[in-house]
Amino acid sequence: MLANPSTSTTLHYRPNSTHNPPFSHTNHSCKLSLSPKCPRFTNFAKSKCSSLSLLLSRRKRERLVTVVKAFEDTSAVNDGPQSLPQPISVKIPVGDRHIMVETGHLGRQASGSVTVTDGETIIYTSVCLDDVPSEPSDFYPLSVNYQERFSAAGRTSGGFFKREGRLKDHEVLICRLIDRPLRPTMLKGFYHETQILSWVLSYDGLHSPDSLAVTAAGIALALSEVPNTKVIAGVRVGLVDNKFIVNPTTKEMEESKLDLLLAGTDSAIFMIEGYCNFLPEEKLLEAVQIGQDAVRTICNEVNALVKKCGKPKMLDAIKLPPPELYKHMEEIAGDELVKVLQIRNKVPRRKALQSLEEKVLSILTEKGYVSKDQSFGIPETVADLLEVEEEDEEVVVDGEVDEGDVHIKPNGRRSSPSLFSEVDVKLVFKEVTSKFLRRRIVEGGKRSDGRTPEGIRPIDSSCGLLPRAHGSALFTRGETQSLAVVTLGDKQMAQRVDNLVDEEEFKRFYLQYSFPPSCVGEVGRIGAPSRREIGHGMLAERALEPILPSENDFPYTVRVESTITESNGSSSMASVCGGCLALQDAGVPVKCMIAGIAMGMVLDTEEFGGDGTPLILSDITGSEDASGDMDFKVAGNEDGVTAFQMDIKVGGITLPVMRTALLLQARDGRKHILAEMLKCSPSPSKRLSKYAPLIHIMKVNPEKVNIIIGSGGKKVKSIIEETGVEAIDTQDDGIVKITAKDLSSIEKSISIISQLTMVPAVGDIYKNCEIKSVAPYGVFVEIAPGHEGLCHISELSSNWLPKAEDAFKVGDRVDVKLIEVNGKGQLRLSRKALLPEVTSEKSSAEQQARDLTEGNTEQSKDKSRDTKFVNPTKVDSVEDAPLSKKKAYKRLTSSARDGPKNSSTTVSSIASKDENSLVNGEAKIG
Repeated sequence: MLANPSTSTTLHYRPNSTHNPPFSHTNHSCKLSLSPKCPRFTNFAKSKCSSLSLLLSRRKRERLVTVVKAFEDTSAVNDGPQSLPQPISVKIPVGDRHIMVETGHLGRQASGSVTVTDGETIIYTSVCLDDVPSEPSDFYPLSVNYQERFSAAGRTSGGFFKREGRLKDHEVLICRLIDRPLRPTMLKGFYHETQILSWVLSYDGLHSPDSLAVTAAGIALALSEVPNTKVIAGVRVGLVDNKFIVNPTTKEMEESKLDLLLAGTDSAIFMIEGYCNFLPEEKLLEAVQIGQDAVRTICNEVNALVKKCGKPKMLDAIKLPPPELYKHMEEIAGDELVKVLQIRNKVPRRKALQSLEEKVLSILTEKGYVSKDQSFGIPETVADLLEVEEEDEEVVVDGEVDEGDVHIKPNGRRSSPSLFSEVDVKLVFKEVTSKFLRRRIVEGGKRSDGRTPEGIRPIDSSCGLLPRAHGSALFTRGETQSLAVVTLGDKQMAQRVDNLVDEEEFKRFYLQYSFPPSCVGEVGRIGAPSRREIGHGMLAERALEPILPSENDFPYTVRVESTITESNGSSSMASVCGGCLALQDAGVPVKCMIAGIAMGMVLDTEEFGGDGTPLILSDITGSEDASGDMDFKVAGNEDGVTAFQMDIKVGGITLPVMRTALLLQARDGRKHILAEMLKCSPSPSKRLSKYAPLIHIMKVNPEKVNIIIGSGGKKVKSIIEETGVEAIDTQDDGIVKITAKDLSSIEKSISIISQLTMVPAVGDIYKNCEIKSVAPYGVFVEIAPGHEGLCHISELSSNWLPKAEDAFKVGDRVDVKLIEVNGKGQLRLSRKALLPEVTSEKSSAEQQARDLTEGNTEQSKDKSRDTKFVNPTKVDSVEDAPLSKKKAYKRLTSSARDGPKNSSTTVSSIASKDENSLVNGEAKIG
């Protein structure tokens, strides 16, 4: 609307300063203060992006520029002191508590700013837009940035750089949660770049900031000048003890079976993202209803706030293509579009559309086009001619008349060809193409590839493609293909997550999704993962997480890489299917198989002769995703759902439509895909690869863990170097995990750790033990590092010995058995218990030897030495040892084969099978 100081027309524009209001009323007079940077007048002055200027004559435009310059040279004078505006706040009930919304306190120079408080968690969000519109495009110029300040939780980053820099993955995911519901509410034709910035200023550890950030962005946008349709709000819904909770706390979410984040308006749903553990579809719909009611309450309160302090929307900045261009486009390209959209393969269809678009561009931007129904030879009206004469009127000086301007008679003339801008032609071509595609689906009941709305593309899958990878699978569905690779490792391979809570979080399972430009036959950037790649990877990761075994059953860290090698619709769901097969090929004992499918929708079928019922499409392609009204991804099996994500591109979706998409077609589609995945050839090996590391789990006394670690970790490092294992991980509860590439190094480390942490038990046998000291009454034997016991002279030999030093010396090695542990913890050992029983003849001879005189003492010593070197029968099997039937025994090493000469060999007892276990070739425990 044009502002004229001589009229009473109201001027709506974006103020550049909050301290100088655009106009004020004093004594019934209106004072205008215009900034030279005001976009509406700079656009007029530059003769750009102004549809109004095209309707004015040259002289009128010159007069308008003069008026604008006059306004630019004036400034409002405010003699009185300026008072700061008072902030406005409102409390909104959400669930079992209230949130506080405040505006006008922070960020007053932004187009819209708001703080939202829940408990002691505070989110600050601002909305700003560029003064000058950008080049028109089919993608709204909206950018969202969400950041969690560590100072909000009273801490700093644990990394080297203490200042917040690049967004972390979970921050990127929240940016997407904010962007996705807001974008469909933006009006077409508004090209001023819009930026939404959101910060977590305070975090109490109980109230999650992500759902608050969605609500804060929706409120700030509603208060700003950016034209949008309705207010957006977001909530989280949890399920604890079969009861739904709106915006549950972090403690409640630990017990929740559902994590659902929903955003929408007071009448429709725009975005859903949720994860659960095979929850039935009926429960999900019930949760969506609870969330929609909470969103409606928030939106109603915000609407009242917007009426009170919202800024006028910049509706006059909206610039749409000329309406007649749509008609021209259908006349030029309509027949060819019908043929092109019947091409089934993506690449030939894309090239045909590009060729047709170039043809249309040439006609409408260079040659010009005259509509078929335009008549020729119709004279212009007198009013039109007079307006033309007025435009060409020149000033007459001294009564002179230019004879070239007189005697002009109205003659009939032909219609001139219409020319349009390239941007408008491209925008309209895309819209017309989408319209024809939707019409074909609704009217003909057939899609571009010939399928029915419920049809699923052909599926093919195979496993074991990569011989050195721990697990691999190639999943193909139509023209969408995912190569999934699984890598297994220990805790050192886990991904560390740095969050606001002062706790170290490690992810033992993560999926990384890659979408190279080659998968769609294009050339593009290769570098850090995009926001789309991070979002799709998280969706597939959360979908697969419920089928993984617990850490106690499968101690490996699991990494899944999904590389999209071909894409034509729902590559994230292909990653779910391929990842499930690759996990089985790697030997991961998954609980069950799951599959994912993407659903689409044509909402308004009456436009194309339908009955008005929304048309649901199964397994949508890329073109159906771009031209459709919904993208609904669901993963799970026939029993329930593990992950789901929905994005709406039109005015929202209702629960009855969701019920049809979720309960009927999506479930049938998952069943079909699961049946096809069972036909995988080659099938998954379901065994650990020979190249995968081995992990041994053993249980020790928790009080002995420090002995394994040693001072400053010296002992555990020495064990790793000595045995050749890759890693030894200890836990406070006594669990020790040993990771190695071969079994022999694991056995060596088990022997050392067992000796360090063993608790001697009566009946245990210790072999190749070193004598540390010799006394007249016996010898002291080291059965394990730090454990010594006395072998009395009477237990050294079956024969009588007068002195221990006569038969043994320090450094000798003997096999002993623990026969007693007294109240002080002292160990009594016996060597004689492992020797064969002597015969009665030898016993009588020994009795006679005791009766000899001192003169025959030397002979007695010689006989005793001969007795020492008798080769006793060793205990080669656990059956030879007199042990309890309730104990299970495992021979670890033997002195003759594996054991080093400088260490003892132990036949140890294990209290239960769960205390010592090795993940074997079938990826099972025990």
